[in-house]
Amino acid sequence: MTSEKIQQTSESWFVYLVRTKSNSLYCGITNDLERRFKQHCEGKGAKALRGKGPLKLVWNQSAESKSEALKIEHAIKKLSKKTKENLVAEQSSYILSSE
Repeated sequence: MTSEKIQQTSESWFVYLVRTKSNSLYCGITNDLERRFKQHCEGKGAKALRGKGPLKLVWNQSAESKSEALKIEHAIKKLSKKTKENLVAEQSSYILSSE
């Protein structure tokens, strides 16, 4: 796994998109992005991602609170695949990969 260190405080929350080998996008939230992505890669995260690797963290956005992160996640899950792909294309943060 390659990554650049994420700057976060103990109060940070993140909304993220993970791409599977079949090009699907999974949306989730966490307060520790690197730990959560590692869990997904190890098959210990969401059941929806188990056996779907290699996985790639392709988008993330910080949120001020868990409540805000949940609202953003809910909004993203309502978006079309094309709109989610536009979010990914505009991402200026780093990408983690399980490859």
